[in-house]
Amino acid sequence: MRVLLTTIGSFGDLNPYIGLGLALKQRGHEPVLAVAHAYRPHVEAAGLECRPVGPHGDPWDQALVARIMHPLRGAEFLVRDLLMQTIDEAYDDLYAATADVDAIVSHPLTFTAPLVAAKRGLPWAASVLFPMSFFSLADPPQVVAHPLATAIHRRWPGVMRWGIPLGKLVTRSWGDPIQAMRQKLELPRGGHPLYEGQFSPHLNLALFSCVLAEPQPDWPAKTIVTGAIAYDAVHGGVPEGLGKFLDNGPPPVVFTLGSAAVSHPRAANFYKVSAAAAIAMRLRAVLLVGRASENRPAIQSNDVFVAEWAPHSELFPLAAAVVHQGGAGTTHTALAAGRPMIVVPFAHDQPDSAARLERLGVSRTIYPQQYTSSRVRDELASLLKDEETRAAASAIGAKVRAERGGDRAVDALVEMTRMKHE
Repeated sequence: MRVLLTTIGSFGDLNPYIGLGLALKQRGHEPVLAVAHAYRPHVEAAGLECRPVGPHGDPWDQALVARIMHPLRGAEFLVRDLLMQTIDEAYDDLYAATADVDAIVSHPLTFTAPLVAAKRGLPWAASVLFPMSFFSLADPPQVVAHPLATAIHRRWPGVMRWGIPLGKLVTRSWGDPIQAMRQKLELPRGGHPLYEGQFSPHLNLALFSCVLAEPQPDWPAKTIVTGAIAYDAVHGGVPEGLGKFLDNGPPPVVFTLGSAAVSHPRAANFYKVSAAAAIAMRLRAVLLVGRASENRPAIQSNDVFVAEWAPHSELFPLAAAVVHQGGAGTTHTALAAGRPMIVVPFAHDQPDSAARLERLGVSRTIYPQQYTSSRVRDELASLLKDEETRAAASAIGAKVRAERGGDRAVDALVEMTRMKHE
């Protein structure tokens, strides 16, 4: 079968769909990825077919990503002010890209995919990358990126249930352009595109590890937790000198903010503090700072290796611990590596992922506004000598590595397509 996979966002949003495409291809199917122009080289480097679907923003646009990563207004800017303003382009591109496919897999932010599927008469599988997307009342997520929200969630997790209907109320108008497009296309009115409207009546793929969440009674019907799909997009391989650095001493602590939070205004402070804390503790460290020159700390040390990027799947297993932002891709790679973590959540799904990792006993949380040298030194010192956390991380890592996320997702897609044609 020919399956179109469409996604939008950071590399954490791209990589699982490349991984799913490779799993489909390995099983003899024909995957097609529909993504923005900027991601075409990474899709084609994996040997997969790519078709353009807008909006075609620059994932390295630091000012744009900084607005998207704002802890309070980022979601509104991304959905209402950016994506909803380009849905005509997105619909036209996706409709053209689906002329010869047998099924569609959507991402939570590819809002026109359900409309295209309906007009084309195609079976459609929705997908999510983290548990928060379900906005479950039975397993309420932590939706606010603030230390006070964390404290409340730890003590009274049920209190967070009020945030879900409130969020739906506050964002009720964000999806108006989609409803207007449905009317124009003579399709029935749909549900809220950020809530029930993102899910499919045919199949919903939870492309995250089973250790993060179990199915809940209020999840949409026909939902399958596949397990994580591991893939590192190609950025040029291991940086020159990193292999030698890793060989010439004990395992380092890795500090990374993934591919989105690395553009946050607080990123420069994160790397400055991280380098200072590592030097003060006489720890070896690897800092993955991205393209922004201001993220490179002025501190010079033979024990601190600084690079724009390195493949997480190769680096994390060699680390003593990983300090990261809690994005879906980074989180799953760190889990699979079996290393203890400190999560520094900035926005969106990151605080919820941080809370879930804490509950697993593999991580601590420090919010960006609390990220000081003394706090980092204290948390790292405690983490690195905590045998229970290390054992929990190792055990959970083995579970995550054993998951067959790609195969399970392919099995479900094959079954969905078979049922549609019977």
